[in-house]
Amino acid sequence: MGIERFMIALVYVLLSPKGCSWHVSLDIRADRDHWFRLYGSRFKLRVLEPALSFGQAMELVHHISLSSAEGKLMETLRSGGREIGMAREKLREWRLREWKPSMFERSSIDGNTEMERVLATMSFLLKGRFLLLEEFKALMQNQGEPQWAEAVGYLLQSAWLQGRIVLESGVEKRKSGGVLKFLLDSSSKWRCRRCGSEGARRYPKRKGPGPRADGEVPVSIVWTDCPYCQGPCPYCETCLTMGRVRYCTPLIRTETLNESQEKEEWAQEPDRQAILSRWGLSEVQKEASGLALDFLKANKPLSRKNKNEGPTKKFLIWAVTGAGKTEMIFPMIQYTLACGGKVVVATPRRDVVLELKPRLEKAFPSVKVVTLYGGSEQRWEQGELTLATTHQLMRFHRAFELVIVDELDAFPYHNNPQLQYAAEQVCAPGGAYILLSATPPAELQRAVKKGTLPHARVAARYHRHPLPVPFLMGCPGLRQTLRQGILPGKLKQKLQASLDRGAQIFVFVPNIAMVEPFTELLRRAFLDVNIQGTSSKDADRTGKVTDFRAAKIRMLVTTTILERGVTIPKSDVFILDADSPVFDAAALVQMAGRAGRSAQDPKGLVVFAAKEKTRSQSQAVKQIVDMNVLALKKGYIDA
Repeated sequence: MGIERFMIALVYVLLSPKGCSWHVSLDIRADRDHWFRLYGSRFKLRVLEPALSFGQAMELVHHISLSSAEGKLMETLRSGGREIGMAREKLREWRLREWKPSMFERSSIDGNTEMERVLATMSFLLKGRFLLLEEFKALMQNQGEPQWAEAVGYLLQSAWLQGRIVLESGVEKRKSGGVLKFLLDSSSKWRCRRCGSEGARRYPKRKGPGPRADGEVPVSIVWTDCPYCQGPCPYCETCLTMGRVRYCTPLIRTETLNESQEKEEWAQEPDRQAILSRWGLSEVQKEASGLALDFLKANKPLSRKNKNEGPTKKFLIWAVTGAGKTEMIFPMIQYTLACGGKVVVATPRRDVVLELKPRLEKAFPSVKVVTLYGGSEQRWEQGELTLATTHQLMRFHRAFELVIVDELDAFPYHNNPQLQYAAEQVCAPGGAYILLSATPPAELQRAVKKGTLPHARVAARYHRHPLPVPFLMGCPGLRQTLRQGILPGKLKQKLQASLDRGAQIFVFVPNIAMVEPFTELLRRAFLDVNIQGTSSKDADRTGKVTDFRAAKIRMLVTTTILERGVTIPKSDVFILDADSPVFDAAALVQMAGRAGRSAQDPKGLVVFAAKEKTRSQSQAVKQIVDMNVLALKKGYIDA
């Protein structure tokens, strides 16, 4: 049975000994079975026909008064129909068809233990997830019982009636002003429940990118003639790569702890000192991890008593590049796992996920580690410790007691409200966040200064040497250099000095178009040196980075794509056109952080080469100097 079958739903009113109540059904047979189990023959249903889209059905039931008098059912329905924008001719087609239990075959619902087993298994597999129908079917089929998918509507409806799961329309209508807003009114507010994107508008018929004929620009929620519900229907364009979320699309999740059953008390908290001493952390790392651990213990994020208290707590670890942030989170992971909680480590980039996977598996050998990214083979597996790209968080809802967000200042997480919204949704009630960054966004830095954000500043690397302070060098712009075809003398001398001392060299340029031309210019200047260029559009980028790590490449020209995640023991950094708007202070700090990371070569060279000195350069230098001053003051580096 196709997915489109479940984009439409029936609305009905239940008349039972307990009164009158309105419901939405994906499969009316499940409702008949459910109410028969509860009331025997002492109920009847009045089913509204024809069916509506799932989103309209949910909106209609929300609108109709639950205490409407039986004699005013059609009047109430028509009022609700106008509220959701049904045309008058459609309202005239509506009929209430009455059904009574005497028509039912009792044998189909008596003693169905297999159904109970399936529902229990389904609820367990869905725990903490937030899925589209297609994803739900894939999850069921992955368990080796594909016949479940044949009765997907019946199973979902039964689980929903029993309170095991929650069904919600993928795109919701948010109230804006008075009642009786027409469904297609562009002044109504719409929001994607999965990524939080808002704003809907119907486009004119003319297609194509950019502004439309009337000056409209693309927005997140877009209207189309839906092939599933056969009507005008909004869908979310922002998270389209994760699957299409429509107004007529049910999103499936389980109840959270404060919505349903209480969770068992957690195990006894492990000893703080025992946790910190296990990981061989340096003095500065241990101080930061200890503060974060104290934060978790003080706020008791895993306590049943705390699950209804205010907003979720957050703690920032503001650590210099190369400080060993990964090792610093091990104590918090151990603490949460020992208390019976689940942990997710989210990072913006797939390559970082793949790099962290073996490290986490080695650190926690007895724990099931699930790795999620686009195309992951572990997509439907469950584990105590999950490692995921931030996009994958959209498929979870209040699933983790501890959420660790790594590189929160990096693309695509930084300045992406949809990914930040997704991260906010995955923490269980009363859970906690640990935020990791070498260059926190400005709003977090302000919160630190105001004292409103608990934090730890890790101002030094493990080898007790200060961070290399960038050298600002006046230099002609790259475009001029490429036109002339000759390297500026001062730049060539600095590059040669780095080669002479045996360093590998990062050469950062502001855009992809400059990578290859400048690589060729460098090759002509340094004939005996293996020089390569790479960018996000380079199909061989992974191979070149591997060769650079293996010291087969001496000089690598690149963009900010390599500002993070690549560590070369003996390296110098040259940032050309450092006055480019592309290079903000955070990017400059991250690129500078490629130098001086190893104890064997802690004093790597960093050069900001530019025609002009910019505020971003000054801010980057100041951040680095301030961290060195703080580290010296605390005794974490040698004078």
